[in-house]
Amino acid sequence: MADVHQRAATLPEMAALLLAEQPGELLLVGASMGGRIAEAARQAPHRVRGLALLGSTARADTEELRALRSEAVTQFESGRGEDLLEANVWFVFHRSAWDDDALLDRYRAMLRRTGFAQLVRQNRAMMAAHDLRPWLAGIGCPTLVVCGENDGVTPPECSRELAQGIPGARLSLLPECGHMLTMEKPVAVNALLQEWLAATGAG
Repeated sequence: MADVHQRAATLPEMAALLLAEQPGELLLVGASMGGRIAEAARQAPHRVRGLALLGSTARADTEELRALRSEAVTQFESGRGEDLLEANVWFVFHRSAWDDDALLDRYRAMLRRTGFAQLVRQNRAMMAAHDLRPWLAGIGCPTLVVCGENDGVTPPECSRELAQGIPGARLSLLPECGHMLTMEKPVAVNALLQEWLAATGAG
């Protein structure tokens, strides 16, 4: 698992660092902001053998979304982000997961491990991200696009754009699933990834 998001400030810099540190051909899997690793396929298409983009988007932030992220950054930097993170728990999961205390607590623990400083860096990176949609047609590797049907963070329309823009991409929408698809539907996601790996010749 790469940690370039912890050591670079922008998404292009993260992709460049990943390419520099991981030699040879790459099979890249990214969820949410991690799905923006498609930037690596833009920078070095000959290096990327396959892409799996989970709950992600190629769009740049709207002005409204930048404003929301800016407010979140202000709260995190002032140490007042706990209420925001708790509200986020109920937003990123489908309602069917709301009674799964163990699952929600795992998510809360993940956010605590991430910490406010890293959340600030991630939000700033997304605020500065450019629109990747014009470059999607240049991606030539086997690509899997997966999204929860009820994802409120990166709605299915974002995944449809990815799949329509990348030649030969496969799109799968998971029912009764929100943004945290790898936590909500791990069996279904893993099955899709196994099929994708086989399509790349690595399975």
